[in-house]
Amino acid sequence: MAGDALDEIDRAILAILQSDGRISNVELARKVGLTAPPCLRRVRALEDGGYIQAYHAALNGAALGYTITVFAMVSLKSQAESDLKNFEDHVATLAEVRECHMLNGEIDFLLKIVARDLQSFQQFLTTHLTSAPNVESVKTSLTIRTSKNEIGIPVG
Repeated sequence: MAGDALDEIDRAILAILQSDGRISNVELARKVGLTAPPCLRRVRALEDGGYIQAYHAALNGAALGYTITVFAMVSLKSQAESDLKNFEDHVATLAEVRECHMLNGEIDFLLKIVARDLQSFQQFLTTHLTSAPNVESVKTSLTIRTSKNEIGIPVG
């Protein structure tokens, strides 16, 4: 199932599931104009085709005590594939790092990090990030507010 092979109903299913992953199959089928069995078959085909990667709940970080979100731009001393992979493996063990993107340009990685407060972020930064092997520099920006935080991708 290639992206271009998706029909209007498949795209509607994806859009609805992306905004409400807990919707029942019966309700989903009603919204896209199908009966439940063919709707479920389409959902399974979308899962099997890799269009749907996971279902999860969006949690309120502040309510759980994570009041700080920081973006960190990390430059490494070496960009050899083994060094890049070692850094990615290190970051994968750090629960506070919620996203890790390798970039093209002078910055090697962009990380999205959550912390309970500034003190715990500073501790995290010095203990786990700036001291990591092969890290040359880390530049951080603390978010002031988030005006847009769309889940998923545009479906259409």
